[in-house]
Order: sequence, then C-alpha cells, then structure tokens
Amino acid sequence: MTAPAPRFAGKSVVVTGAAGVFGRWIAAAFAREGASVCLSDNRGDKLDAIARDIGLDPARTLTHATELTSEASIVDLAATVKKAWGAADFLVNNAGIYPHAGLLDLPVAEWDRIFDINLRAPFLVTRELAKLMIAEKRQGAIVTISSGAARQMRNGSVPYCTSKTAVERLTKGLALELAPYKIRVNVVEPGFAPGSDVSPLSDEYVEKMKQRIPLGRTSGPDDAPGAILYLCSDAASFITGTVLSVDGGNSIGTYEPGQLVGALDEAKRTG
Repeated sequence: MTAPAPRFAGKSVVVTGAAGVFGRWIAAAFAREGASVCLSDNRGDKLDAIARDIGLDPARTLTHATELTSEASIVDLAATVKKAWGAADFLVNNAGIYPHAGLLDLPVAEWDRIFDINLRAPFLVTRELAKLMIAEKRQGAIVTISSGAARQMRNGSVPYCTSKTAVERLTKGLALELAPYKIRVNVVEPGFAPGSDVSPLSDEYVEKMKQRIPLGRTSGPDDAPGAILYLCSDAASFITGTVLSVDGGNSIGTYEPGQLVGALDEAKRTG
C-alpha cells in the first residue's frame, strides 16, 4: 500500500518570525508535508543554520532577513517570493514580541515597537503577499498568530494584549476583503511556549504561567502547527475569519490548580 502524498506537495509558504520557537516548529511542519518554505526573520544570520537544523531541503527553501518595522524590507520580502515562486500559497504571520512592563514605566518608543511588529507588520506582509496571490490566481490561505491575551488582560502586558486584540480584528477584516479572491484568512491562538530569545521570560514567570494551564503543560511542537496546517488545508476550505485557540484551555478563564481535585476528594470523604 503506497503512502499518501504530502498535503502540500507543490505548494509554498512564507513564515515570519522563523527564527523563533513557533517559527521553527511551523516551518518544519510545512516542510514535512511537502511545502517549499521561505524563512523570514530579522535575524537573517541564523536562518541558514535553522534550515539545516530542521532538515529543510535547500532546493525548496528561501531565506529573507526581514525587518518588520520597515515597509521597504517587507516589500523586498514580497519581491524575493515573486522572483522564486510567483506567489506563495500560504502565509503565516508568526512574528511577534512580548515585552513585559507596566504602563507607567513604558516608553512610547517601546509602545510603538510592539504595535509595529505585532499589528502593522502583519497588515503590510499580508497586503504585499496577497497582491501576489491575486495576480497569480492562487486561492491561498493566511494564518496570523495571536494569543489568548487578545481576550484576557494581564498586568504588565497591556500593550501586548491590546496589539493581539487588534490583530484579530484586522484578520477578520482581511478575511472579508480577500474572500472574493478565495483567499482565506484565519487566526490561531497558540498555547504558552517559553524559550524565545527576543522576549525572554524568567523561570518564575514560566512556572506561574504553566500552573494556570488547565491541561497541565506548555505548548509542544505539534500543537499550534497542527492547527495551522489544518486551516491551510482543503479540509478547512469553508473556514475564514475564525479564531482557533490551541492553548490547553488557558484562555477560557481563571484556573486555580488543585481546587477542583481537592473539592472532589472532600466529597468522597464526606459522601
């Protein structure tokens, strides 16, 4: 019995923030399904090594040192994609930053940087790559990475939460405007995955966040990528403008570990 063909054989994807934790996982997942991959990150010096580490085929791999705060750099990313592929079939707006600071201590330049990368950049990247999809008549799919923080405010993370709320509204608007071209646009809210060297987190913060996750673990390499692949696949051909949470239940409400178990144990003792 022959193995089924990879889902995305002959397709191509651009992944921003490709040098980060999620970016590597996402790129590797698409490559396993047969897609050509463009790794985009401002840390361009790391991209060739990352491509080797995750086993990408050099013949089906592009790299681009994209500075997402620069419109010219994003336009150049699109030009690189156009020259190599004509257009990409898929885009994953994965890049984002998660600085942790109180509003009273936050310089306005840092506020602007958060919104430049988390909100303005997905708009610009989507605009430029969607133009190529339309010109090439590619009925593609775009997935923007958001967070449960879009719906749940956190002390010390107000700009981040606000930027993620805004990018989800942006994504819904883009889904409406690109629907006539049969380009689908959706959001994935991944679970908590520590390890970023762009937005470092203390061990204490990581452990505190982990304890809040109802399913009891942080996000792994197959969790968010599996959802992204689904939303880009034919199985999701009637899904656009939606938000899919893949976070172990972290965004559904306040969770205090041990409380429910303790109550059940008490009920058993007294019952």
